[in-house]
Amino acid sequence: MNRERFIRERRQDWGRFEQLLGVLQNLPERQWRSLQVAELARLYRSICYDLSLVQSREWGSRLEEYLNDLVAGGHNCLYRTRPASVALALEFIAIGFPRLLRQRWRAFALSAALFVIPFVVATIIGIVRPDLAVLVAGEQELQESLKSFSSELYTATDERYTGERSFMFGFYVNNNTGIAFQAFSLGALAGVGTCYVLLSNGISIGLVQGAVLAKGGATAVNFTSFVITHGSLELTAIVISGAAGFVLAQSLLLPGERTRLESLRYHGRESLLLALGSGVMLVGAAVLEGYFSPLPIAPLFKYLAGAVAWLLVGLWLGLAGRERPVIVDSAGGVQS
Repeated sequence: MNRERFIRERRQDWGRFEQLLGVLQNLPERQWRSLQVAELARLYRSICYDLSLVQSREWGSRLEEYLNDLVAGGHNCLYRTRPASVALALEFIAIGFPRLLRQRWRAFALSAALFVIPFVVATIIGIVRPDLAVLVAGEQELQESLKSFSSELYTATDERYTGERSFMFGFYVNNNTGIAFQAFSLGALAGVGTCYVLLSNGISIGLVQGAVLAKGGATAVNFTSFVITHGSLELTAIVISGAAGFVLAQSLLLPGERTRLESLRYHGRESLLLALGSGVMLVGAAVLEGYFSPLPIAPLFKYLAGAVAWLLVGLWLGLAGRERPVIVDSAGGVQS
């Protein structure tokens, strides 16, 4: 596409955007109509892409300046009354993050398959052949894990509990975010690195889990009641980090009609947002693993808490931020 054809095909949208911008800028927000805002947001996204295209192909400073003004005006209009940064971050985690994840469901499904299937298979193998877990964790480390879960970690929330759990919280944050960062960042290696991180962690975690479950009795109960609650956030976040890595890989391998630089800007931003969201989940998992999972309470309460945690995570990621359906009544009115 040459410059003249590009301008001819896009001029109508630019004019419509200017018209909407003029209308909304002169109205208080309570008088904005949802259809107008939706159209403005759609045109704003397309004009952002137009601007990046003009900049990359150097189609003239006047055209670039014109589109830049449109983008700036649209940004100021759409975000002029946005809440403070903390509130905006909370809104993203509550609504924007699960919505973005659903848009990238293919990357999430691929990541889940590469982690969950090896994890389940390795767990079964670990139960049948617990000796194989030694190859992953090492003899000494595995025996220490088995010993630690052979009885309750604590009998009271005393000074020892507080000191040790604060230290372990920091350890969990560092360890889990390290795995997630690898899954995300190694997506730059055409996704091969992300595949390796997901497969290797699924196999290693599964084998060790299987070896612990093979002991049965109190060891298995203490272990499952310990991991069930924080696992809802931790394991899901690792899978999401893998999805972020695959989105990053897509920008390099499948740029589509965009140049690779344009594709990296577009997909890379969404990849980073997914990684940041998973990072928040991992911090939450570390809080649970550090302070709730080892509490000296009956395993039944932990199982109930774990079931609730998995349900809430599923509802959050599956439903949060969904648009309410628009219904047109018999009189032609619009209902939400």
